[in-house]
Amino acid sequence: MHETGAPPEVAEAASRRSDARAARDWDTADRLRGAIEAAGWRVIDAGMSYRLERASPPDVEVGGEIRYGRSDAVPSRLDEPATGLATVVVVATPDTAETLASVEALRATAPGGVDVVLVADGLSNAAIHGLPRAAAGGDTASVAGRVPVELVRTSEPLGQAAAINIGIRRSRAPVVVLLDPSIAPTGDVITPLVHALDDPTVAVAGAYGLTSGNLRSFEEATSADAAAIQGYLMAFRRSDAAKRGPLDEGFRFYRNLDVWWSLVLRDEGEDRPPRRAIVVAGLPAARGEPYAWRTTPAAVRDRLSKRNFYRVLDRFRTRLDLAS
Repeated sequence: MHETGAPPEVAEAASRRSDARAARDWDTADRLRGAIEAAGWRVIDAGMSYRLERASPPDVEVGGEIRYGRSDAVPSRLDEPATGLATVVVVATPDTAETLASVEALRATAPGGVDVVLVADGLSNAAIHGLPRAAAGGDTASVAGRVPVELVRTSEPLGQAAAINIGIRRSRAPVVVLLDPSIAPTGDVITPLVHALDDPTVAVAGAYGLTSGNLRSFEEATSADAAAIQGYLMAFRRSDAAKRGPLDEGFRFYRNLDVWWSLVLRDEGEDRPPRRAIVVAGLPAARGEPYAWRTTPAAVRDRLSKRNFYRVLDRFRTRLDLAS
């Protein structure tokens, strides 16, 4: 057996589980496995031997800054009263210049009441150099004080869904807006999205939509109503995210996560009409190719996209009422 630095209580539980397995006491073995996993570890069996591995990276403190090992370790504001207009969640990429340009464009055009949560998912110090980091007292952005930025870092890459979950947990405002760094606002994109959500029948709104008649193939929406909103610029209510989230962190790659989350937000149950996904036309923004798209080999992109799409089908394959 190999315990890989596990805490004493976890190592003891693993040893007792091994004894229970040897005695064919499967109920006790399963209960102890649950306790081990709840403590953030997993047990890997090899015959009657085993080894322990961390189920998630550890939190790491560097210079007084916490780098989180899992999304639910990040302190949540979701139980606090909502304040302001919108919280914009940006998952930074290794292309620091692109991320900075997107955030700065937002800060130059956003109305009052907007704040930004910038999530650096396992990025190196070099990759975040120069990014706004107001939470650490090092805000260097050009529109100082107008749009506050909080930088949250992880100790290792956790994936797209986990990074978004972190941003949602830190959101202050009643509306959460996801902004991919490939999008650079050229005007106020926030107010129209917030206003779209004034309609209680609307669950999610954004600049770019997808339609589907069967939830198996999707194409760009050409009208206001859509089946899903693309995650490059997407808005939803913080209260909905708190009730219906978190996002499935099996979506480490970004493709099709937006479809899954749009359907989750829209779904009112099979016996009730779904809420709507609305494309807000004409939002002032310049759109580029996402970093993960342009830097991931096509074959890998396709494989990861298909894997993610199976996650969509696993939950929604029979829900043609959500097609649009």
